[in-house]
Amino acid sequence: MIPMVDTKSDLKLYEKEILKEVAAVIRSGEYILGPKSKKIEEKIAEYVGVKYALGLASGTDAITLGLKALGIGEGDEVITTPFTFFATAESIAHVGAKPVFADIEEETFNIDPKEIITKITNKTKAIIVVHLFGLAANMDEIMKIAKQHGLYVIEDACQALGTRYKGKMAGSIGDIGCFSFYPTKNLGACGDAGMLTTNSLELKSKIIQLRNHGSEERYIHNTVGINSRLDEIQAAILLVKLKYFEELLDKRNSIAKTYYSGLKNILKLPEYIQSREHTYHQYSFRVEKRERFMEFLKEKGISSMIYYPIPLHLQKAFSHLNYQKGDFPKTEKISDEIISLPLYPTLSKTLQQYIINTVVEFINNQ
Repeated sequence: MIPMVDTKSDLKLYEKEILKEVAAVIRSGEYILGPKSKKIEEKIAEYVGVKYALGLASGTDAITLGLKALGIGEGDEVITTPFTFFATAESIAHVGAKPVFADIEEETFNIDPKEIITKITNKTKAIIVVHLFGLAANMDEIMKIAKQHGLYVIEDACQALGTRYKGKMAGSIGDIGCFSFYPTKNLGACGDAGMLTTNSLELKSKIIQLRNHGSEERYIHNTVGINSRLDEIQAAILLVKLKYFEELLDKRNSIAKTYYSGLKNILKLPEYIQSREHTYHQYSFRVEKRERFMEFLKEKGISSMIYYPIPLHLQKAFSHLNYQKGDFPKTEKISDEIISLPLYPTLSKTLQQYIINTVVEFINNQ
């Protein structure tokens, strides 16, 4: 079976180097927030184009602690998309604020700025923008709306390290950027890991405390925080992988172009938007008769995946928000039709063509 992601074959690209660095960390006796963690923070800050990057235990913690650092909590509202992974809105709930959803653009699957405007109230404090599947949202319009209404902007770039919007890196445009290094991400650790980026010294200081039980100095606790510290082994792994990251993004882009070339005449595919460089964390598109299509792919030995079959406004965990089916028609339509094909740097040209031929066979037989 051709997998959606092949972490084992990806690892072989730099396995010896990673094992060497991991062994060095183990021998060093420094396992939490040591020199490797500091170095990956510096490297990510430089890569994203911000002053500060702070290593955390996950991308989810980056969003949650980002909200806390901005002072968002009980009684506040945060606008975000209903078409994203659960963690985006979960983080809002964790700080005691209310997730408020706004519908998406059908073409990009990202939050629609025009819909954001309709959701702003006097309780709104921030917008969480998700750069879904590695494609940037319309940041010009979103930043303009935020400025007009005095709102913070948090970029959930957990799927979008390396994504650019008009030359600027995702995670460098809003007040805070949030990244995940979950193993299947474009830059993945061998476990959970995350990063928060900002240009604010004040926010940097708050995050340093919040990630370490509210303490910047041992046994002195200025606030209530959590334990969300990047460990040295994951930092060492990320440092190795980051050296090859742009090369691997090029390979992802090449595969996406091959898919587009082979399927553009029979399917509505994600189009290249010149001002928004896609990093293709997922290669997702819409298809009719999705269940039959997925079964056909499975019979041919090809994995596929649905991201995300149940929009957040219809999840049981958010039933208290009283959203109903039909509230976000574009999101609901796309969630019923979207599907993703395998895409990872080591996917061979032979397998790419086999996947294309299989999709063409299915469509032609309808």
